[in-house]
Amino acid sequence: MFSYRHAFHAGNHADVLKHATLIAILNHMLEKDAALMVVDTHAGAGLYRLDGDYAETSGESVEGYKKLVQSQNSAKNSTKNPVKKESAAGVSIALTATKNIANIVNKTNKSEKIAKVALAPLLQNYLDIVAEFNKTGSHRVYPGSPFIMAHLLRDHDKLKLFELHPTDSRTLIDNIAQLEAGRKIAVLAQDGFEGVKKFLPPPARRALVLCDPSYEMKVDYARVLAMVQDAMVRFATGTYAVWYPIIPRPEAHDLPKRLKTLATKLGKSWLHATLTVKSSKLTTDAEGETVRPGLPASGMFILNPPFTLKPALALALPQMVAALGQDKNAAFGLESGG
Repeated sequence: MFSYRHAFHAGNHADVLKHATLIAILNHMLEKDAALMVVDTHAGAGLYRLDGDYAETSGESVEGYKKLVQSQNSAKNSTKNPVKKESAAGVSIALTATKNIANIVNKTNKSEKIAKVALAPLLQNYLDIVAEFNKTGSHRVYPGSPFIMAHLLRDHDKLKLFELHPTDSRTLIDNIAQLEAGRKIAVLAQDGFEGVKKFLPPPARRALVLCDPSYEMKVDYARVLAMVQDAMVRFATGTYAVWYPIIPRPEAHDLPKRLKTLATKLGKSWLHATLTVKSSKLTTDAEGETVRPGLPASGMFILNPPFTLKPALALALPQMVAALGQDKNAAFGLESGG
């Protein structure tokens, strides 16, 4: 039950998608002065060392966050084809440029092709925030969702962090204590699926809930759906963001379909974004041993998303494919409804 440790996966391609999307949602919601309640149902340790034993063992950040940093550095050295801001007209112009990038994934070095277009604002904002946790030029620390949220929230906002893993919950408590945030942030060593219920509806009637379990147990998929169903009854106008892995498992493919059906029945708007970086097929090495591909793709499903999120992702997702794609199967998906 407690075998999953996000420290092995911090800063991977799934984190890039999740955290860039999370930042975009929060930036929009924080434009209003009214207090915001934010809940993370599976917070992890909150802060990670990319030069530590866990991260270096997996090396996943090299193919995720660090790879995007390389693209940023290349973009800074080029002044050609700057990406427009996220206006209605700018989306089509920028998409033309980014599609050109994605179309040559197998023809040239990825860092060379993305260098021709400045990073989309959503990605640049994500990198800027992660950079604030590091010394200039250093990429040793990676902030998980709790620290990204805490970084963006204001004094009158509230942050509730759930983490059931005994080691990670203790680490999270110690990490959050360094912020000296007082009652603004609460860490609860409880089941987030159940614990979120006590905070809905929030006093200020504004809430964002991030649900991103490890899915190491198949029952997690059903529990995510049940949590969202219950939350929508308790507080139908909240924004609910669900991260999930895209792997060869029926439950993983059914989850976004069921969330879409739920949103449609409730008459709520929804957005579904996916990022694939490589094939999910097993391969064989020179010694004839089976090689598992690791996580090939992931998705974000948001109920009641900000209207600004889709155009922001439309600019950023093609660039994620260009920068993070590892083979010809690299692709993205973006759909919405309601």
